[in-house]
Amino acid sequence: MLTSVYLIAIIAEAMSGALAAGRRNMDLFGVAVIAFLTALGGGTVRDILLGNFPVTWTQHPSYIYMTLTGGLVTIAIARFMRHLRQLFLVLDAIGLVAFTIIGCNVALELGYEPIVMVMSGITTGIFGGIIRDIMCGRVPQVLRREIYACVSLVVAVLYLFLLRQGVDEGVTQLAAFSVGLLLRMVAIRWRVSLPVFRYSQARWG
Repeated sequence: MLTSVYLIAIIAEAMSGALAAGRRNMDLFGVAVIAFLTALGGGTVRDILLGNFPVTWTQHPSYIYMTLTGGLVTIAIARFMRHLRQLFLVLDAIGLVAFTIIGCNVALELGYEPIVMVMSGITTGIFGGIIRDIMCGRVPQVLRREIYACVSLVVAVLYLFLLRQGVDEGVTQLAAFSVGLLLRMVAIRWRVSLPVFRYSQARWG
């Protein structure tokens, strides 16, 4: 199940990257690059940080074709995208949770400590979006108010906690996935956000 969700997430993230590139009036090459980095950037950063070589997507060329196809399809159906906004929010949430669980798994298989596993999950979940926003000249959305990275953190901690308690891996994945998706949907529906730190030099010197 997780593999199927992962593949769907790759395409969804690639399409979100293509839309971001379109808002910046990029050419076709720019769209393809941003789509690729959004979908696979988190896993790439994770693999480099963990020393997990070769990088995952280099062993699965189909992932590259999927991201490029997702970007091109987005261009073709761009006029209809405003009607699919809710669907994309759900797919993005699915991608966040799936990437986080997979990131934890990679670090787990490499024998890292729990805190590193958690950071591996978060990196895989959010770094594609961070790269996308930086490349498009925006402050990364994950760093501004939205309950996004926190969802990834909860998923990673819950996933590893259940595994440490001896819970079946399939049940653990389903539980972490369900809780993460629910949290993200609640945050979107009721616009739940974190407190914002505003530093005013005029006020505090």
